[in-house]
Amino acid sequence: MPYRNTSELPHTVREHLPAHAQDIYMNAFNNAWTQYAEKRKRREKVSREATAHKVAWAAVERSYEKDADGKWRRT
Repeated sequence: MPYRNTSELPHTVREHLPAHAQDIYMNAFNNAWTQYAEKRKRREKVSREATAHKVAWAAVERSYEKDADGKWRRT
């Protein structure tokens, strides 16, 4: 299910990521949701939703990293 705004993101995402990273997460999730709609495009036994979440986290990690205090900072 695509997200319409960041307030719909999972609690763990909203709680830990800064606003800009949440935007990245939401956009990447929504794009992956569409891109991996067909089961044959996903890895074995991985749901569409799980695939979209993995893609979204990977997108965030391209622009952000955790600092020594465990907070997400822009790279």
